[in-house]
Amino acid sequence: MVLNHSQNASTLPRILIVDDHEQNVELLEAYLEEVRATVTSASDGLAALKQIESQAPDLILLDVMMPKMSGFQVAQKLRASAATREIPIIMVTALGEVSDMQRAEDLGITDYLTKPVNKVDLLNRVRAVLKQ
Repeated sequence: MVLNHSQNASTLPRILIVDDHEQNVELLEAYLEEVRATVTSASDGLAALKQIESQAPDLILLDVMMPKMSGFQVAQKLRASAATREIPIIMVTALGEVSDMQRAEDLGITDYLTKPVNKVDLLNRVRAVLKQ
């Protein structure tokens, strides 16, 4: 989905939303309409890794609790590869325990947001990562 039609899609930053709940994806997509970016989504960790392999995004919004592979497992795989190690990841999750946040920090997660997500907070963090 290209969110700004006045620019060539190839010059826009790419954001990948990874969440197994369609309602969460739709909400994040709606929030991100204010950001000049191309937004795609994946419904689980394995699908996300395949998408990232074919075209690395500039930012990943990653849920933790998903079938097949958790967000922590996805992040661990991404951080283990030189090709994907530097992609910024913002965890967007219902998990708000200090231990979960510490685990994310240990994995090199760029930022951590708990659900329900505040739109202004999300936009500020996304823009800071993308430097828009």
